[in-house]
Amino acid sequence: MDLLKITDPTFVKDLDVTQMEALSADIREFLIQSTSKTGGHIGPNLGVVELTVALHHCFDSPEDKFLWDVGHQSYVHKILTGRANRFDTLRQHDGLDGFPKRKESEHDVWETGHSSTSLSAAAGMAIARDIRGQKYHVLPIIGDGALTGGMALEALNHIGDMKKNVIVVLNDNNMSIAPNVGAMHNVLGKLRTSGKFKRAKKDIEAAMKKIPTAGDKIAGAAERIKDSIKYLLVQGTFFEEMGYTYLGPVNGHDYNDLITNMEFAKKVKGPVLMHVVTTKGKGYQPAESDRIGNWHGTGPYKIETGDFIKPVGGPPAWSAIISDAVLELAQKDERVVAITPAMPVGSKLEKFATAFPDRFFDVGIAEQHATTMAAGLAALDMKPFLAIYSTFLQRAYDQVVHDICRQELNVMIGIDRAGLVGADGETHQGIFDIGFLRGIPNMTIMMPKDENEARHLVKTAHDYDAGPIAIRYPRGNGIGVKIDDEMKAVPIGSWEALSEPADVAILTFGTTIPMAVEAAMELKRQGIQAGVINARFIKPLDKMMLHDLMKRGVPIITVEESLLKGGFGTAVLEFAEEHGYDQAVVRRIGLPDTFISHGSVDMILAEHGISALGILSTIQKILPEKQIRA
Repeated sequence: MDLLKITDPTFVKDLDVTQMEALSADIREFLIQSTSKTGGHIGPNLGVVELTVALHHCFDSPEDKFLWDVGHQSYVHKILTGRANRFDTLRQHDGLDGFPKRKESEHDVWETGHSSTSLSAAAGMAIARDIRGQKYHVLPIIGDGALTGGMALEALNHIGDMKKNVIVVLNDNNMSIAPNVGAMHNVLGKLRTSGKFKRAKKDIEAAMKKIPTAGDKIAGAAERIKDSIKYLLVQGTFFEEMGYTYLGPVNGHDYNDLITNMEFAKKVKGPVLMHVVTTKGKGYQPAESDRIGNWHGTGPYKIETGDFIKPVGGPPAWSAIISDAVLELAQKDERVVAITPAMPVGSKLEKFATAFPDRFFDVGIAEQHATTMAAGLAALDMKPFLAIYSTFLQRAYDQVVHDICRQELNVMIGIDRAGLVGADGETHQGIFDIGFLRGIPNMTIMMPKDENEARHLVKTAHDYDAGPIAIRYPRGNGIGVKIDDEMKAVPIGSWEALSEPADVAILTFGTTIPMAVEAAMELKRQGIQAGVINARFIKPLDKMMLHDLMKRGVPIITVEESLLKGGFGTAVLEFAEEHGYDQAVVRRIGLPDTFISHGSVDMILAEHGISALGILSTIQKILPEKQIRA
């Protein structure tokens, strides 16, 4: 079938099982071909081909509401709703979003990128539907990994209590980004292997119908017998006890099984949980055999071999640089433990987990729990390292404020993917953490300029005993500098002058230092001495250096790969105001007050003037007498 000609999903309703199987094969081939060029979340989408086709066969999108959680498995849904002809632009600037996007299609009724939100949104939509007297179906499609999130469990509880007509489609592939952990995972495992319950349940119900119902005692006894046999056969009545009609396990690659259960679910009054078992990466051997999460989301790859297309050699990833330094400290200090919310692979903590399995904790998709657990460890004089993506740290903000900072607990927070992340777009850009952390009392925030300084800042975090300390580091690889043999702590709040600020000072940190150095070199060629300051401590500021610059009247440019509002530049302006430097000249370069869409990092930075050229242009405006050539 020519998928590029699909305009809406209504054609799926007219297909028989054989035709749907052929469509599935076409979709898989299309996905493999397309993502081999653009990259993307190939594993999750190959696993939900039949499930997605069956949903569109049995239900009526957009009247019926499909809520994809986490959203990275919505590619098949996008194909069936007329967007296959844009897949060559997937996750590229101004191209097709890698997650559901309301502006893209009327079939995307809920935007996701973070996990565990679909059930709460579904509860809201079901309430809105019932208040208005409407009749459509609400179908959150949630993975077994996302179901471990506290928010999902809160919503599951509420929906069960309200008795609303919501069909929860549990896509159980035994994986999230990495292998799942926890008690919920174990419950699903028991259900997954309990086909005998599904068969026996029908026999029990048939037998119960034959028992005379005259008299309350007989009826009550019959119900107790039924429940007793059910408990005997399977340790997994969790969902039914919460008020759901449980359907499953359903073979997520068998159209007959899927359609039969979906049609039944449509007729049930009250909440339904349809437990669908799928295989992540189904139909493409490298992805299907992956058990550590390498094929969850990828860059371009070679279809024939499954080899990822990456630069050969080069510096290690920032995540590896940080985690290796933590491991080195853990070998000398048994108080060091590592915690991650479902990101052991992304945060490069596999070596730590192997070396110290009793001091490594993957808590699943549970950022709030991970954060307060770290606080609990620190309260008893342990040294927890919490590795968490910037975008996911947002989900634990109250725990950072209430449980860590308020109690001045010595938690090391590794803020991975700080700054722009490119293809994952709005939901994953790590551009908010400076703004939301800087205003919290007792918090220290730092960011290294290179791998060597990163190791020293990890040592700084380990040795710091005056409260929480966060080290930010970007996605991607280091820049390839020589590494010192020994890690040494850096004085808290100290900056580093990389060149003398005679005519103008450029204050920046982390990934934007190279562009500042480039701008300074160009200015030097023009006879202007620009100082580049490695402002590695975002909080606290280097007050001694700022006093010196402002007393001398040196114009200051701040540059940051984060939001301007509440950011580092704002902190410098606050310093000037607080200390009466009314004549200080401070200009800020950073990201505007908006959500930043997907696209290449370099393109996004240039678009917002975060570049050597942008720095030159800004300096040109404050030193007009110098005749700067930008």
